[in-house]
Amino acid sequence: MSDKNNEVFLTIHGHFYQPPRENPWLEAIELQDSALPFHDWNERINKECYNPNSVSKIVDSRNRILDVVNNYEYMSFNFGPTLLSWMEQFAPLTYERIIKADIESVSEHSGHGNAMAQVYNHIIMPLANEQDKQTQVKWGIRDFEFRFGRKPEGMWLAETAVDDDTLRVLVENGIKFTVLSPYQASKIKKSSDKDWTDVSWGNIDPARSYRYYIKSAPDKYIDLFFYDGAISRSVAFDELLKDGNKFVRRLKEGVSECRDYPQLINIATDGESYGHHTKFGDMALSYAIKLKLKEAGFTITNYAEYLDKYRSNWEVEIKPVSSWSCFHGVGRWCDDCGCSTGGHPGWNQKWRKPLRNALDYLRDETIHIYNKNAKKYFKNPEDARNNYINVILDRSDISVKSFQDEYFIAGLDNEQKVHAMELLEIQRQAMLMYTSCGWFFSEISGIETVQIMKYAARVMQLAKSFTKKDLEETFLNILDEAKSNI
Repeated sequence: MSDKNNEVFLTIHGHFYQPPRENPWLEAIELQDSALPFHDWNERINKECYNPNSVSKIVDSRNRILDVVNNYEYMSFNFGPTLLSWMEQFAPLTYERIIKADIESVSEHSGHGNAMAQVYNHIIMPLANEQDKQTQVKWGIRDFEFRFGRKPEGMWLAETAVDDDTLRVLVENGIKFTVLSPYQASKIKKSSDKDWTDVSWGNIDPARSYRYYIKSAPDKYIDLFFYDGAISRSVAFDELLKDGNKFVRRLKEGVSECRDYPQLINIATDGESYGHHTKFGDMALSYAIKLKLKEAGFTITNYAEYLDKYRSNWEVEIKPVSSWSCFHGVGRWCDDCGCSTGGHPGWNQKWRKPLRNALDYLRDETIHIYNKNAKKYFKNPEDARNNYINVILDRSDISVKSFQDEYFIAGLDNEQKVHAMELLEIQRQAMLMYTSCGWFFSEISGIETVQIMKYAARVMQLAKSFTKKDLEETFLNILDEAKSNI
């Protein structure tokens, strides 16, 4: 198409993520029966989804292989840092192909890579305190730089859960954009206009970027993309990925003749749609990418490249607190709001609130412990905490020593150094216990919820060296309100 304004761009985003599953005492994943015949869910979903997408096959009618495609080279994607650390060790070839795909995409898209960063261990940011918000973003960025060798431009928020403060923290840490659900916008206007238009029922035009001005820091702003809700839902729930031609036809339905600007058709779903939720979904994607999208009139791009070239002059206001998978804002992670997955008739999720309250109690106690003790060990306690990610990424003796040289007060003996490392480990485990999957499902005894309680138990065990308080007794008293459905 010669007219730039008629050009149609396409971004397919996959959010690839599994919660951290390691036993906090062993730092290893134990056998998970529900993932059989595989050892655990990471291994199973890697086999069904992450790996197939890195070597996706295009076959003819007689099932002969015509081409092998690394889908990550053509889609926008984010991987949870805790998942990538597992892949680096247990699925190294897939891991390598994911990193390579981002490198290829940088040269393909005017210096902008396909990979986006993610908040570190998928905590619901509007429910986090300021300190955890900052650390989640800083650790997510540092992890991204360590793996992809470049600074991230965009960052994926867990469950796209957002509020004004969350966006402020992204901006303070150099993030340029994020992606939200169309139902998270409240109103829009052209920058030159006075009057706003209500889009609170999901009717925002998803084919352009929008600028959001931070309320808590009025001179700062971030650009937002809103994915096409209807097409994304079709990919996730309408078996669209059983047929590559059907997939392309549905994407074309997102194009509008009424738009007088370079439109970005963009969809976002869990990456697991492409292979785990829909068997061979990766093949529908690679078939579309290699054989169909160009002739359908699409130019493949990623969010960062599109933003660089075609940023719009529209502004947006967002709802005060919202997410993509809870109709009630973020009730799903703190309340019996009615949103749940995998429940039976008559079940409730009243356990969510006491679980959150118990963890909040524990977190606040550990902040007190950290603030009281950290000054004995660290030059700057906040810097030490935010940069502890360097040790998590590389636990070699050299790495640990260089971290200690930089952030520890000089002259500490070995026992003091151990105490200092324990303080930092308490902070890490206290964030891991907020991993969102602990509340997502319908039952408190599910593996994800039990997992976050293990992190809490580890926190209490480590905290014993620093306080005479019986944290466990109070924790269990609060948790006593949480009733199982079983």
